[in-house]
Amino acid sequence: MSTGQGFEIRDPIHGAVRVSWQERVIVDHPFVQRLRGIRQLGFSHLPFPGATHSRYAHSVGAFHLAGKAFDSALGGSALVQGELVTSERGRALRDVVRLAALCHDLGHAPFSHAAEFAMPPVSALGIERAAGGPDRQATHEDYTVAILTRSSLAQTIADNFPFSPRHVASLISPEITPPDDFFILDGLDHRPLLSQLISSDLDVDRMDYLVRDSTFTGARYGAIDTDWLISHLSFHVDEQQRVCLALERPAILALDDFLIARFHMFLMVYFHQKSIAYEKMLERYMRSPDCDYRLPADLDEWLWCDDAHLVSHLRNSTSEWARRIVQMRPYKLLVEAHGRLDQVDVSAHHQALQAAGVDVMEAGTRGALARGPKPGVPPIYVLDRPRGLPEQVLPLDRATTVFERYQDEHCIARLYVPRREFERASGLLAG
Repeated sequence: MSTGQGFEIRDPIHGAVRVSWQERVIVDHPFVQRLRGIRQLGFSHLPFPGATHSRYAHSVGAFHLAGKAFDSALGGSALVQGELVTSERGRALRDVVRLAALCHDLGHAPFSHAAEFAMPPVSALGIERAAGGPDRQATHEDYTVAILTRSSLAQTIADNFPFSPRHVASLISPEITPPDDFFILDGLDHRPLLSQLISSDLDVDRMDYLVRDSTFTGARYGAIDTDWLISHLSFHVDEQQRVCLALERPAILALDDFLIARFHMFLMVYFHQKSIAYEKMLERYMRSPDCDYRLPADLDEWLWCDDAHLVSHLRNSTSEWARRIVQMRPYKLLVEAHGRLDQVDVSAHHQALQAAGVDVMEAGTRGALARGPKPGVPPIYVLDRPRGLPEQVLPLDRATTVFERYQDEHCIARLYVPRREFERASGLLAG
């Protein structure tokens, strides 16, 4: 719906998402629109029939929340003369973080993470990588950086905003350095906070996908209090003059729920045994000698690579693994063990089945509560302002006991076999 100052996207999770005319040029760009053709949850629509929502819908949701989070964290800030949000630089910072949220998933392959086995070497994308580092296989993050810095989208961003596509990419990937001091205001570096809004233990990516995935799968684990969390966002300036994301103490229990919700969603939804079975079959196909499916390094060709592109390829393949996927004939779950790593060792069962001539497909997953930032990355802080007492500023991991209570990994080990072998395999293990 168009308005005098832009237009609105009607979103089932957030309601009306306002988009300026400048932002609309990016929203309507083919690289962003491509995400309409990629399901957010890969094969999860098979165990959860409602989970047909797209990466595009999620990206629009994250884009919307990024603006709200920016306004809450920095809206009343006096880090520069006047209020940051209403200053010209403040508006530019708000725009850049919204675009980073909108574009953070541009590099996802068909069926999201499931097809990354078909990606080329990262050198083929022509992007920066660690000096002297190995020419590893590209990831969806590498494709995102390539699209933002080397495609027609890069020029579109440069033509419509007072910052470069590299500024956007630098909020998504810590390996990308900003080209200038755009993020420095009054001697303070705002990049840490803006990057944390995009990727951290309290980012808008998770705030959107937990609620969205919970809604469309019907699993209620992701029913988090997003509004309360966002309304209590703030900032803290550390000793290195970095502006870091902070949360006010009244929202700490909502944060605990947020962290636990993600942990439970991974175990119960993202690691669902049926969708994992299809992912493993796709992996077997991608790694088999008769697979001729490759994701292109050429970004113009990448525009055509979505779920329908891969499904069309699988339907035309004579591979047994491809046929199983398109005909919905997955291997059947035979063994499933939950617990700590030392409690889920199914290698003896695997070996016994293989010795008997049973083809076994093994899948192992680990779920753990988020463990804070990587080395060198500033933490998220908690601001404790008790009435009548001095203010305290604590790193997140010292302000809550949730990390102690959920310190153990929850591991799942599974063995799958062909349906025709299920009874025999069951008998072998029972005997």
